[in-house]
Amino acid sequence: MSQVRNTPTRKDVAALAGVSETVVSYVLNNNRYVAQDKRERVLAAVRELHYRPNTVARTLKGKKSNHILFIADNISNEHFGKIVEEMDKIAYDKGYLISLLADRNDEEFVSQVNSRLVDGIVISATGFDEKYVQMLIDSGVPVVLLMNREYPNIGNEAVRIYTGLNKGIRDCVKLLESRGRRHLLYIDRISRHGRFSKKDDLRFSGFCSQMEESGLPFSAERFVTGCTNERELFDAVCARLNSGLEVDGIVGRNDDMACVALSAVLACGRRVPEDISVIGFDNSRISNYVTPALTSMELDRPAIAKAIITTLDEMIAGGKPSNQTFDTKLIERQTT
Repeated sequence: MSQVRNTPTRKDVAALAGVSETVVSYVLNNNRYVAQDKRERVLAAVRELHYRPNTVARTLKGKKSNHILFIADNISNEHFGKIVEEMDKIAYDKGYLISLLADRNDEEFVSQVNSRLVDGIVISATGFDEKYVQMLIDSGVPVVLLMNREYPNIGNEAVRIYTGLNKGIRDCVKLLESRGRRHLLYIDRISRHGRFSKKDDLRFSGFCSQMEESGLPFSAERFVTGCTNERELFDAVCARLNSGLEVDGIVGRNDDMACVALSAVLACGRRVPEDISVIGFDNSRISNYVTPALTSMELDRPAIAKAIITTLDEMIAGGKPSNQTFDTKLIERQTT
């Protein structure tokens, strides 16, 4: 390859992979069948060359869609609706429309996304397999990772925005510890597939790390996880409380989970916060309207939304913006 060329081309990818430019196009657009060995060679060449289709050229060809796709793992969660709402306040004036879409863990989902012309993709999906995230990045569309987990095998092609989840959940533990609470439960997400959180999940890892650093009792029985609906979660919390396990504090990974746990605590005859303190995350509307009112950790959604749109704007124009990090804010109410 010529040493004077700074930007790799589709022809370069084809040459390195030993296929035609047409095959490269099929793989990147995911709109035709390509034998697995050829597909893998093309994607390996894309990664090695750091190839990205020329978004400016796409614009000149009239292919700019002014469409941003937001992929989340639970679109019924108020948090994602609020983020998109804040994004829309900025994006609409720039001519962008935003679609919120639930992830599906298969290649057909990736193919469906890639078959539609979008200018940028935002991903905030804990359970979305890393290989599918990489396939979307390899398609050449600018991708922003709204970090609720780590992506150890993905390079710098995507921009990462850290919203404060890890530090925020650590601060939840510290608050309960400052109130004299030492025997905590962590209430994990509800998953339609009954998935358990892993160590790359920033809330889960933050809780584990802070419990260990604070020297608090720390074992598998202190995690309520793997539930597929609210009833299962309610029963699981009641089972822990009635098992003889000492519990004086509960951390919910979000407010919905914390509110289910709060209901279970009260149903078991415990007082909040006298016997058990409860804290949630996201500061959703429900926090103010449960009894007692729920303490929660709030994300800086307006700043995060602005960062997403600004970052995508820069990437679409061919720039390479930096990763960004935001902090959270404690909203203390009656449950602590």
